[in-house]
Amino acid sequence: MSLNLFSVVMPARDEAESLPSTLRDLYAELSREGVPHEIVVVDDGSQDATWAVLESLKAEVPSLVPVRNPGPNGFGRAIIHGLGSVRGDAVVIMMADASDSPADAVRYWRLLCEGHECVFGSRFLRKGDVIDYPRLKLLVNRLANLFIRVMFAIPLNDTTNAFKAYRRSVIEGCRPLLAPHFNLTVELPLKAIVRGYTWTVIPISWRNRRHGVAKLRIKEMGSRYFFICMYVWLEKYFSRGDYRRK
Repeated sequence: MSLNLFSVVMPARDEAESLPSTLRDLYAELSREGVPHEIVVVDDGSQDATWAVLESLKAEVPSLVPVRNPGPNGFGRAIIHGLGSVRGDAVVIMMADASDSPADAVRYWRLLCEGHECVFGSRFLRKGDVIDYPRLKLLVNRLANLFIRVMFAIPLNDTTNAFKAYRRSVIEGCRPLLAPHFNLTVELPLKAIVRGYTWTVIPISWRNRRHGVAKLRIKEMGSRYFFICMYVWLEKYFSRGDYRRK
C-alpha cells in the first residue's frame, strides 16, 4: 500500500526556546527531500510562550499544525492526543528539543514507502551517533534496554527511544494505548512487535538538547517502564494471540 502523507507528532512542554530552530530545520529538510508532510506539535500544558511561538511560526512553516492537549498532561498523553489529530497514513514521533535528526526522519519515510510497517532507529548500532548524553542517564538507558531485550528476546537495543516511525495501520492496531508518560515510548514498539507487524532498525544520530531542561525524571519513570513492559509481556505470552494482527 503506497503512502501519501507523513505526519510528524511532536509533544512540546515549555519548549519556546527550542521550537523555532527545530521546526525550521525539520520543515526545510522534509521539503527539500520532497516528503509530503504535516508537523503536528502538541502543546502539553506549557507555562512558557510555547503556544505563542507556535502561532508565530505558522506563516514560516506552512505544514505546521499546532494543537493543544487540554489535559490531563503527560508526555504519552500528548503523543496520544497528537495521534488523534494526524491526517497522514504514516507517523513519526520526534522530540521538540532538536535531539532527533530530520535527515533520519526522511530515511524513515523512505523505508516505510518500501513496505516496512515500522522503522525503529537505534543510537547504539554501528554508524549510530550520540552527542553529549549525560553519563548517568546513558548507564540507566543501556541497562533498561538490555532488560527489555532479554525480557522479549528481541535484537532491538534502543527500545526506549521515542524517535520511531509507523504506518498508521500499526498505530490503530496497537490501541488502546495506556502509557501516560515517557513509558509510551516503550509501549508502542513492543506492542507493534508482539502483535506481529513488520519492522526494521537503522542507525540514527542523537544530540542532547541545547535549550531548556529535560523532562524525563529517572526516579519517577522506573516503575512506569516496568509496568508497561510487564503489561505487554503478559500479552505476548498469555493472551493466546488474541491481539495479534489478523
